[in-house]
Amino acid sequence: MQRTRRTIGIIALGTMATLPLAACGGGGFDNGAGSGSTGTQAAASGPAKLSVLIGSSGDAETKAVTDAANAWAKKTGNAVTVTAAADLAVELGKGFSGGTPADVFYLDAAKVGTYAQKNYLYSDGDQVDSASYVPSLVKTFTYDGKLQCAPKDFSTLALVINTDAWTKAGLTDADIPKDWAGLESVAKKLTTGSQTGLVINGEWARLGVWLRQAGGWLVSDDQKSMTASDAKNVEGLTEAQKMLKAGTLKYAKQVDAGWGGEALIKGKAAMTIEGNWIKGALAKDAPDLKTKVVELPAGPAGKGTLMFTNCWGIAGKSANQAKAVDLVKYLTQTDTEMGFAKAFGVMPSTTEGIKQYATTYPADEAFVKGADYGTGPIIAPGMDAVLSDFNTKLEGLANGDPKAILDQLQKNGEAALKG
Repeated sequence: MQRTRRTIGIIALGTMATLPLAACGGGGFDNGAGSGSTGTQAAASGPAKLSVLIGSSGDAETKAVTDAANAWAKKTGNAVTVTAAADLAVELGKGFSGGTPADVFYLDAAKVGTYAQKNYLYSDGDQVDSASYVPSLVKTFTYDGKLQCAPKDFSTLALVINTDAWTKAGLTDADIPKDWAGLESVAKKLTTGSQTGLVINGEWARLGVWLRQAGGWLVSDDQKSMTASDAKNVEGLTEAQKMLKAGTLKYAKQVDAGWGGEALIKGKAAMTIEGNWIKGALAKDAPDLKTKVVELPAGPAGKGTLMFTNCWGIAGKSANQAKAVDLVKYLTQTDTEMGFAKAFGVMPSTTEGIKQYATTYPADEAFVKGADYGTGPIIAPGMDAVLSDFNTKLEGLANGDPKAILDQLQKNGEAALKG
């Protein structure tokens, strides 16, 4: 979905001294110096002018981050300029190649390994109380044994159901699928005429839930070796293929939709697998559509879902690293993160924040529970092209060979990990 992005500059100067780096709220930073920095730690005294580069979903997100940065600047006597990038990856790349990166920036989890390898990051992990963050997010942003950046927010995947279609098919809460057989059964009952039981994007970032539920995954826990050809992954992909062949599962493009949420909104799908960002689309484009969100069914190995997240990166060449750490601390306080949740729907990255989120937004319980067993993005360097090729192969999964597809991924991934 195309969204409007704009650049906003804020210069906020106050008279108060810079706040100390003692931990507060959910941020968990202390006074230690980061061990992974390739730049020079700036002096703690005196005002600084920081630049923040974000990839915004729209005006609401841009305003929320701008307001939070402005509040920090006013409180500390520093200045901040917040920029919403038209293309975050491109603009970050230009900044690093030109030697003038933003001090603080949104960093896609998939880029963490690559950026760390290139010494683009000031690794602030030794200044973070990792217990203050959702454990699976700490794991996601740990590369080479170091927490590279503070988790910003996250979403998980859950099963989103059109409750009117559900009731019309004669289904009740007792039919909410708890396992693969249950999912097959309800998807079959919900597939009628132009409506398909389950519609998702035909990519690893959705089909991967079947792999996790089967007990497999594409890379090892340390992300230094490929595990794509494991028999458990074959089992998971074969289960998804079974539903594709039955016609009870379709890809969004097969029903003339851009993504699973659009298929649900158009009435082309009775269910989809999406993250909590779907709430905004439903509220905007289908305010009268009644939906229910439940956890994904378990597979042979138990529950499994995927997590999508970003972190607050700090540039290794920033001249304002101490102030950048203080800003990130402020941005990951529980109150600040709950403000972001209200403004644009993301879930807080801290354990205290996610507790408050669960209480405030009980309808999102399934998304919250996914944090306990979700699997974060692949952050190993060089995997972007490999996973893009994997997605291409998955387009033909219905008539393909799951083992052959995964074996090719294994081969391509091993080559990428070797550099």
